[in-house]
Order: sequence, then C-alpha cells, then structure tokens
Amino acid sequence: MGEGKAKIAEGRTWRLFAGFFRIGFFTIGGGYAMIPLIQYDIVEKRKWLEDEEFLSLIALAQSLPGVITINTAVIVGYKVNGKKGAAAAALGAGLPSFLIIILVANYFLNFRDNVYVQRFFTGARAAVVGLVLYAAFSLGKTTLRTNKSRLSFILGLSLLLILDLHPAVVIIISGLLGYFFFKEEGD
Repeated sequence: MGEGKAKIAEGRTWRLFAGFFRIGFFTIGGGYAMIPLIQYDIVEKRKWLEDEEFLSLIALAQSLPGVITINTAVIVGYKVNGKKGAAAAALGAGLPSFLIIILVANYFLNFRDNVYVQRFFTGARAAVVGLVLYAAFSLGKTTLRTNKSRLSFILGLSLLLILDLHPAVVIIISGLLGYFFFKEEGD
C-alpha cells in the first residue's frame, strides 16, 4: 500500500473511532436510536457508503446475535476500512457505554431519587422514541419504493404484531421470501 493510501486508511480508522465514540457518548438509548446518527455520519456527511448499502448492513447487523450497536459498528467499520476500521468503530461505539456505566455504578445510587435526574430521564426516553421513529421513517423511504417491498414490510410487521413471532424468526422468513420474491428484480 502506498504512503498516501496508508495515510487515508489511517485517517479513516481514526474518524471511524471518533465518530462512533461521539455517537455512543451522546446517544441515550443506544441501539436503534443510533442508526440515524450513524447514517448521517457515514452516508450523508462522509459519503463512505450509499443509502442502499447502509440499509443492507443494518439488516445484517440486526440478524446477527449480539448488541445492535456493536454489530453495526463492526460491519460498517469493516466495510469502510477493513479489520482496522471494524476494531476502531467497535471500540468507539463500546467505550462510552463502558465509561458511563463505571460512573453510574459509582454515583447513580446517590442521585436516583433526585427529581431533576428523574425528569431528565423522562424527557430523554421520549426523545429516544422519536429517534427510533425517525430511523424507521428514514430507512423506510429508501427501502419501501416498490409494491413488493411494501408487501414484504406489511408481512413482516404482521408476523410481529399479529402472530407475535420472535424478530429473528421474522427476519429469517422475510429473508427467505425475499430471496425468491425479489429474484428477478435484484431489489
């Protein structure tokens, strides 16, 4: 690898760590609440991935066992900058939680009954719901462009809400149906 390419790769590794650290540190609720922030940073701001590619990576991260935040960080980091990118993004995403948990373990018991702390978390929880809905809306605009995609969405939602199937089962069923259903479109 040339010196210029090595510097670009090193810069991407650092930016992946810093970006995921910032997102991990300032996103209350983690997981799905982080998706729109990751999408903004990786797709819109840095243009390292396209929307469709990002959506595919999110679907992969959701279908794997483990924490969605770390799964997403590893997959996106790997796609952007290989093994170093995966490690940097995972460390960046996980380190803030680790540091915050240490602080909370030491101090939260002293403040958990504080009315201001309770009010803060009441407002923060409501904002997390808004972030998750925004992520769903944003990802839906990109994904639900065809009637087949919309039908697949309705089927998956129905399997979750009406039959109360486990999300992993819904992902497997939807993936298998998609394999056959979208075969000719490459959708």
